[in-house]
Amino acid sequence: MTVQSWQSVQQEFNRLKDVHMRDMFAQDPQRANKFTKKACDFTLDYSKNRVDEQALTALFQLAKDHKLTEKRDAMFAGEIINKTEHRAVLHTALRRDSKDSILVDNKNVVNEVYSTLNKMKQFVAEIHNGTRTGRTGKKFTDVVAIGIGGSFLGPKIVTEALKPYQNPALKVHFVANVDAHHIVDVLAKLNADTTLVVMSSKSFTTQETLKNTETTREWFLASGAKFEDIAKHFMCVSSNTAKATEFGIDPDNIFPMWDWVGGRYSLWSAIGLPIALSIGFDNFEQILLGAREMDAHFLSTPLEDNLPVIMAVLGVWYSNFFDCQSHVLLPYSHYLRGFPAYVQQLDMESNGKSVNQLDQNIEYKTGPIIWGGEGTNGQHAFHQLMHQGNTIIPADFIMPINPNHDEVEHHQMLASNCFAQTQALMQGQTTAEIEQELLAKGVDKQEATRLAKHKYMPGNRPSNTLLMEKLTPIQLGRLIALYEHKVFVQGVIWDINSFDQWGVELGKVLGTQVLSALQDTAQPELDSSTQQLVDLFKQQIS
Repeated sequence: MTVQSWQSVQQEFNRLKDVHMRDMFAQDPQRANKFTKKACDFTLDYSKNRVDEQALTALFQLAKDHKLTEKRDAMFAGEIINKTEHRAVLHTALRRDSKDSILVDNKNVVNEVYSTLNKMKQFVAEIHNGTRTGRTGKKFTDVVAIGIGGSFLGPKIVTEALKPYQNPALKVHFVANVDAHHIVDVLAKLNADTTLVVMSSKSFTTQETLKNTETTREWFLASGAKFEDIAKHFMCVSSNTAKATEFGIDPDNIFPMWDWVGGRYSLWSAIGLPIALSIGFDNFEQILLGAREMDAHFLSTPLEDNLPVIMAVLGVWYSNFFDCQSHVLLPYSHYLRGFPAYVQQLDMESNGKSVNQLDQNIEYKTGPIIWGGEGTNGQHAFHQLMHQGNTIIPADFIMPINPNHDEVEHHQMLASNCFAQTQALMQGQTTAEIEQELLAKGVDKQEATRLAKHKYMPGNRPSNTLLMEKLTPIQLGRLIALYEHKVFVQGVIWDINSFDQWGVELGKVLGTQVLSALQDTAQPELDSSTQQLVDLFKQQIS
């Protein structure tokens, strides 16, 4: 770490840690305007943060001293920045212009990307226009999309977010959980003759995904289909062509994946096939275009005006100096209700690390706990902790200005709640103010003094407000790319590799060992607690 720049930020923290944002706004009538930036049809108001220009200057210098611009450019150029897996990191190549060139192993990967996109485009068109049908010649009415992690979460949340753009004649059902209740419930309401299955697994060996696909195949064959009919109903996104073909999938129905794309960054690839099937390929291209525009903003805009950089350095400010444990995302949009879960994986799987790029153990905090939910629902639940708890929880309020409906008063009420919450978190309410209100209502002095202590709201709780004109495919692409780049910037400042996930891998290995014990196919060495749980399960399962 660059010690001097961290010390400079520490000095700014010492200067501002006891300053209230109420006073900052009172002293500077232009504060809101100064700390608002616009780009890619977003308006980011970050004035309700416990910073001033001097502190932000120190934070931007921290990013510069960690060579952010050089590392950003290296990622976009396809250099091997994922050094534990010896891979390039090129999710951004999935949305580059077709005329661009990025070489990996002397191959222009952009050409490979567009070859796959063209294949997706043709496939989606054939499903939608009915020229590609199932074994009985009927048009497909349903898609079962099977994956897990990034192969599931991104496509599911994007499809939900863009409900107004969905094709009503083709319903997409997402399945990830190996708990059979999920796949059984989904299949129970479908007709096998009109169901298309899209399985996403780079290795074609992911335990949960493979089991759900096998169960779906059994259901399909039980409907009267023959093994050769699988080729008409089952597609996959995988790099293991041999395994997929052995399963019964036609090689022409296998869409590729590349090592330089991590699962949580993969919705821009053929992993996004369920998205394109749901909303149409033209809208899927708009998602890619939106991400490309955010890429251009991230690449070309000075750090001080750069939306992902601003949000990232503020996150470092709260995590490493205010010792905040978590960060909450509050979309004031029903269609964005799943977005916090998407960012949760993106951020926590990327930056939940404790070893730096020099292979050294680190003691400073890296990624925060990401959580959240629909804003108005949260106001009647967890906002209580945000307002009056002893923990500071930085928040992102996200809202489209124009909705996808005509209910004006509904949307005015939604916006009023969003804006009022940011004001309440920042401003709070003093005991003196509360006591005066109670006295004005006729409460006696002693009771007013007592109640004021319980109703006191300290305020000075930070938040960003991110507004967009409307939630469209292009804007959703921009939004997701914004958070991708924010996560990258924080990883650079923390000097960690944001693109491996070894913590996920150990559980997979041990899960396979425990499964062999449950099925009596092997006797792995287990700790006494795990062995006890295995024995109990085997004794009681019917």
